[in-house]
Amino acid sequence: MKAEIGQWQQRLEDPALLRGEGRFTDDINEPGQAYAWMVRSQHAHGLLRGTDCEKAKSMPGVLAVYTGADLAAYGTHKTHIQLPNLKQTPRRSLPVDKVRFVGDPVACVVAETAAQAKDAAEAVEVDIEPLPAATTAGEAAKPGAPQLYEELPGNVAVEFNYGDKDKVEEAFSKAAHRIKLALRNTRVVAAPIEPRAGICAYDAASGRFTLTAPGQGVFGMRNQLADILGIAQDKVRMRTWQVGGSFGMKGSIYPEYVCLAHAARALGRPVKWTDERSGSFLSDQQGRDHEMSSELALDKDGNFLALRITGYGNLGAYIGTTAPMMATNNAVKNSVSVYRTPLLHVSTKLVLSNTTPVSAYRGAGRPEANYYMERLVDEAAVKLGIDRVELRRRNHVRPEEMPYKSASGQVYDSGEFTEVLRRALEAADWKGFSGRKAESKKKGRLRGLGAGSYLECTSPPNKESGAIRFEHEGENAGRVTLLTGTLDFGQGHATAFAQVVSQRLGLPLEKFRLVQGDSDQLAFGAGTGGSRSLLMSGGALAQAADQVIDKGRKLAAEHLEASEKDIEFRAGRFVVAGTDRGIDLEELSRAFPGKLDVSHITEVITSAFPNGCHVAEVEIDPETGRVEVVRYAAVNDFGTIVNPMLVEGQIHGGVVQGIGQALMESVRYDESGQLLTGSFMDYALARASDAPPGISVANHEVPATTNPLGVKGCGEAGCAGALTSVMNAVIDALSEVGIRHFDMPATPERVWKAIKEARARAPAPSR
Repeated sequence: MKAEIGQWQQRLEDPALLRGEGRFTDDINEPGQAYAWMVRSQHAHGLLRGTDCEKAKSMPGVLAVYTGADLAAYGTHKTHIQLPNLKQTPRRSLPVDKVRFVGDPVACVVAETAAQAKDAAEAVEVDIEPLPAATTAGEAAKPGAPQLYEELPGNVAVEFNYGDKDKVEEAFSKAAHRIKLALRNTRVVAAPIEPRAGICAYDAASGRFTLTAPGQGVFGMRNQLADILGIAQDKVRMRTWQVGGSFGMKGSIYPEYVCLAHAARALGRPVKWTDERSGSFLSDQQGRDHEMSSELALDKDGNFLALRITGYGNLGAYIGTTAPMMATNNAVKNSVSVYRTPLLHVSTKLVLSNTTPVSAYRGAGRPEANYYMERLVDEAAVKLGIDRVELRRRNHVRPEEMPYKSASGQVYDSGEFTEVLRRALEAADWKGFSGRKAESKKKGRLRGLGAGSYLECTSPPNKESGAIRFEHEGENAGRVTLLTGTLDFGQGHATAFAQVVSQRLGLPLEKFRLVQGDSDQLAFGAGTGGSRSLLMSGGALAQAADQVIDKGRKLAAEHLEASEKDIEFRAGRFVVAGTDRGIDLEELSRAFPGKLDVSHITEVITSAFPNGCHVAEVEIDPETGRVEVVRYAAVNDFGTIVNPMLVEGQIHGGVVQGIGQALMESVRYDESGQLLTGSFMDYALARASDAPPGISVANHEVPATTNPLGVKGCGEAGCAGALTSVMNAVIDALSEVGIRHFDMPATPERVWKAIKEARARAPAPSR
């Protein structure tokens, strides 16, 4: 079966997964393995006075108990994001002086069984002298707040600035209209279906570690672990098999993996660790958590003049690998979105707090930045008395202006933003809303309609690998192996990459197998993140396939005793022009074993700019405060679509995650730093019943000009569209009772209280 680019194709990965034949980390066991369990701080902030491990060491099956002193010779966990004047907070895998959040690991117990390790961990006595805690960025940055690090006064890791502050200030001073909103982007847990886990083995003869753990790319994690252990990168082999979701959270090395490596070398046997959900809530890197003031300046006709964003990004207790990116560079790159906005100033402080560290979460600053702009646009439309759709149209970057250099410094290469908006309104039956609103009113319900445009800058420019290998021996004989430096943690890479190469080489999909997730088998890889996989690895494989054809022409000319310029390639076959003489690609690969194989690393491929418009419609029961998303339409420009089914799945998943954050999800801490939302009994993760009855998805393809396939990326767009459209719809509904501002999450309790207070403030009807 051949599948061209653009065809709806079921995932090649699914049959094995549905039969239970996947290999997730906890499915993997090594002969003679031991088991680890982590001892975590029960205090959010405190001086670590001592750790008594003697009772635990004497318990049945216990092999070792490690504390910070045992790991003191190793390096620290650091961020790889470069920002001017960024102050690092080097994190030791196990602290020796201080704990900084509830869940901070302080000891690692290793035993013969997992149950023995867990029992012994409960016997470890940790002496912590509690200190006051700060849990929000705004609180932690106040004078007199508890200090997490002596070297970081005010808990501020960096004061970030982008743009010409004076010019922006001048534009605001001269503007006919100025709109300002204080917006909270709540903290969320990633909550993948598979908790973190790992198994590490050490080979004394070669001095090599092999770590198997879920991730988003093996080279980044390999290099991080080697750096912490203080060894050469080739002394670490990193492997990842199937991954049950990540959303950014599993993309780096955690302290637990360093503990596994230390134990494996010290004990001379593999050591395995699998987290439980309660541990995940405490220790997995969390997402979002920004407190921003957003301002938009407009002229008398409603044209945008300048955008200003100031505020805080909460880093948590330590600076994660990608943590500084979201409230800084990505706020810059994504906030001006699809609009002509001549000036931009972003001024943010990244602040440490006594909370779980924050890192990338689906979109990693892109949905947040678009949210700030879209809320401003809706508010401006009300204040200026301009229709909200017309205000958007008026300020769109037009197709004839492409390539367009935005105030963010990014150069948009393509896009038809007004047409995408038009199609989204049509798909949502925007004109028919008034009738549906009237029906809701008869039932005593409030109904709201919200549009949310977005534009994202995908992963920064980078290289990527893509290799093609024709197999002639062993169990894979007759197959074609695709090797990629990105990593699939649920997206369907095996299917999409096979479609790309199938079209170019004319081979059936069932011929292809994908190899990923093993640093020993790959040449290079920057991993998956920022909607980069098809853009980068797809582009690399497309170029590799072209190289296979170029090689094949030379070999076919030799085999067919013809001139190379007379060799044509079509539908998987090389033929001599004007004759019926030819040879199939697979036959040629058997005639010249290994000669058609290609290992390719691209030149730098620049970012792309996926964009779209989502329209959400909500209904609110004012007696209970419950918000229900009753209709949802999404029109997106992802450039060339390789597989519409995969795209639709990505949008559905992202939209539901966005709905979850908008309506119910919020990580909460008490004043002492204790996590109040530490399980699914307390943290309201979106379920299938919370999704709209149907999510309409349409693609408006405007191919990118910046990469070989013309793709733009789709993995994070659902969140970007949902946050904006759902919250705009909620506020549109609440405007009926006089509410014009409401921060997420729009939980039933918060909405009910807001409605009750608004009605209490409303003037009594005249008699």
